Amino acid sequence: MIKPFSKLLAAAALLGLFSSGVSAQPALYVAGTHYEELPAAVRTNDADKIEVLEVFWYGCGHCFRFQPLVDHWAENAADDVDYLRYPAIWNELMKVHAQAYYTAESLGVVDTVHAPIFEAINLQNNRLQNERQLATLFARHGVSEEDFSRAFNSFQVRTKVNQAEARMRDYQIRSTPNVIVNGKYLVTTNEAVRTQQDMLAVVDFLVAQERAAR
Repeated sequence: MIKPFSKLLAAAALLGLFSSGVSAQPALYVAGTHYEELPAAVRTNDADKIEVLEVFWYGCGHCFRFQPLVDHWAENAADDVDYLRYPAIWNELMKVHAQAYYTAESLGVVDTVHAPIFEAINLQNNRLQNERQLATLFARHGVSEEDFSRAFNSFQVRTKVNQAEARMRDYQIRSTPNVIVNGKYLVTTNEAVRTQQDMLAVVDFLVAQERAAR
């Protein structure tokens, strides 16, 4: 007959074996293979939340295809996740497109014009490479050319473009789309992360990892 104390020891030993087995499990995704650790952490927008930042360019076909996937992901994200978009900039055309994004943001029409800008460039072969072409597109979606021009050339929008350009240097990004998780990790497609759905699976893993570390 096993005494109660002996039973307790046996249970503890069994629990220890089980715990050891769990801790010995390899991580589902590995730094350097499925995602990159940034050389230095970048300050996030809200320290109380886990930031998930999509880096995109309107002229990128891969970003265009990523939009419905990441939009669906963002709609179903937990309350402790702060999803943000960031336009990539490393040439003059990208700077114009970033200026268009922040113009839409300042006018409160991102949800109205975000998809049409992508579609104009990627489906209609309209590069939207200057203020006039962008003003025409915004006008089709209810923004007067006067309001567009005022916002497009505003100090606020130009400041945000400059900040985005500096942030790209911090992230050391030269391709799109990418996702930055909590200012620490960069996720993109590669040989180990073959699809955009795989990208979001890695993002989920990193979000859970950051949540567990709090």
